[in-house]
Amino acid sequence: MNSSARAGTGAFARPGSRSGQRHRKPLDSTRVLVGRARHQASALSSGLRKLGAQVIEIPFIEIRAPRSYRPLDRALTRLHEYEWLILTSVNGVEALWTRLRRLGLRKRNLSHLKIAAIGPATRKAIEARGLRVAVVPKEYVAESVVKGLRRRVTGKRVLLARAKVARDVIPRELRKLGAKVDVVEAYETVSPKFSRVRLRAIMKDPRRRPDIITFTSSSTVRNFMSLVAGRSARARRGLQGIRFASIGPVTSSTLREFGLPVHIEAKEYTIPGLIEVIVKPQRPAR
Repeated sequence: MNSSARAGTGAFARPGSRSGQRHRKPLDSTRVLVGRARHQASALSSGLRKLGAQVIEIPFIEIRAPRSYRPLDRALTRLHEYEWLILTSVNGVEALWTRLRRLGLRKRNLSHLKIAAIGPATRKAIEARGLRVAVVPKEYVAESVVKGLRRRVTGKRVLLARAKVARDVIPRELRKLGAKVDVVEAYETVSPKFSRVRLRAIMKDPRRRPDIITFTSSSTVRNFMSLVAGRSARARRGLQGIRFASIGPVTSSTLREFGLPVHIEAKEYTIPGLIEVIVKPQRPAR
């Protein structure tokens, strides 16, 4: 938390006074940079603002259509050949349903499928479209999905719709278990060029420089580093004094790949879980 912001808080209510205690919030005067895509930033931003944070929204990722929908469309027209559908994000759900509508397909075309979803947000997006989710792993990472499907996919045909760039844990491990897995690109994440100038400007301005930066996926880490000049030691030095908050171990691993510390890591790999650990930080993640 920056000293000037703390001093500003004191101007309104003396520390320890009843008035100060009544109005103080856990993240008062804390500047938090939220780098989610524009259409997904609201839940994290609003949750932090309710706790008193000064939220800065600069997207590190932009969701785009893949260069070609041909592989996805081909798979969707052959849905009757699959027994399992795996969706790893809300973006994947939205992209898949958009293509279903374009192809004139309906919910009934998926009704025979068993569906696996990573995380409650993905499950909620699927259920909102009237379908039942058969598997949600205990931990919202690829390894846990594989564990949940271990005895259920041998000899089965599985469709995995995901981002263009993603970890290969699910298809690799399910194939080892005897599943026939088709991986199709439903969308891609890119680094928004318009964010570069804004991001570099706030990093140089002590009045706007964030105290905490949140990362909700490996893509947000990679794109953030690209926006602030990459893997160089100079780029890392420019980030000194800022705390990094990660939504889970996979994102934390990517931060470390870039030589960045993980100060805060969510225990539940969700947006509410990330907010909770920002308010009540645990020991630094190793």
